[in-house]
Amino acid sequence: MPDAPPPSDPSPQALQATLVDFALGELVRQHRESFPPLWTVESWAKLLIWLALSCGCGADPASLERFAASLGPSLTGRMRRLFFERDLEDLNLRLMADPAEPQALALPLDALAGDPDPQRVAEAVRRVGLAERLAPVADWQPHQGLFALPWIS
Repeated sequence: MPDAPPPSDPSPQALQATLVDFALGELVRQHRESFPPLWTVESWAKLLIWLALSCGCGADPASLERFAASLGPSLTGRMRRLFFERDLEDLNLRLMADPAEPQALALPLDALAGDPDPQRVAEAVRRVGLAERLAPVADWQPHQGLFALPWIS
C-alpha cells in the first residue's frame, strides 16, 4: 500500500484568514472587560465603536454602520459569542450570557462530566459579575447537561 501524500501547506490566503480570525478572537477576549457596564448590549456596542475607531473609521453613525456591515453577520456573530462567553476551567463550566438572548446558559466544558452542579454554577456566576443580572438560583431551570439562567427583568 503506497504512503499517503504529505498534507499540503495551506495557501497564503488561508493562513491570512486564520491569523485574522485568531487575532480578532484574542482582541475580543483581551478587551471585553474594558467596556462597562459588563454583560450589556451597551458594552458590546462600545467594543464595536472602539474597534471601528481603531481601524480609522469616523465616529459618525454612517461610518460606524459601514464598519459593522463590513464585518458581516458570520464574523459579528462569532465575535459576539466570544464577547459574552466565559470559560471557567477550574469549575468545568462555560457561561454563555448574551443579554439579547432570553436567558444565560451554564454548561460543562467536558460533556462527559455530567450535569453541572448548581453550587459551581452559582460560583461561576458570582465570579464573572453576573449575580446582579440573573434571577436567583431558585429560578434556574435545569435541563439535560445545562442550566438556563433567566435574566432579571
